[in-house]
Amino acid sequence: MFAVLTSLTGSTTPVVAPSSIDSATVRQVEDRKSPKEIGTTLATEEYVRQYFSDIPIMVQIAKCESHFHQVDKYGNIQRGNKTPADIGVMQINETYHKDEARKFNYDIYSLEGNTAYARKLYNEQGTEPWRSSKACWNGNQDLATLNQAIQTN
Repeated sequence: MFAVLTSLTGSTTPVVAPSSIDSATVRQVEDRKSPKEIGTTLATEEYVRQYFSDIPIMVQIAKCESHFHQVDKYGNIQRGNKTPADIGVMQINETYHKDEARKFNYDIYSLEGNTAYARKLYNEQGTEPWRSSKACWNGNQDLATLNQAIQTN
């Protein structure tokens, strides 16, 4: 097992998957991550999936926007590649939203505040704030249909 994981990760440090997570899930996490990084990413993804269980499209948006990363491999806030002002798991643009988020006591630099403010944005504007990644998350029509059903009930 060590040899297989070593060849996949390019690391000489053994990578041990948590026992509650199957190997297919671990393989989905980007290569060359330390066990701590894998655990952080999976914990963030689980949090996002639970927090947005009533709005499934937001889970897909988080996957497309940040690959479920709130922080980078150094523990710094995840920033957008194209737009460094986009931060966190939901890629909230700090230039446009930092002051508004503060008015409502949302810390968009924390996982909880980032997702809570994203929920506020979604409740007010739907998926419009994430339109730049629409080609990625809009492909799942089942989620779009489910979201529409949830909103009308």
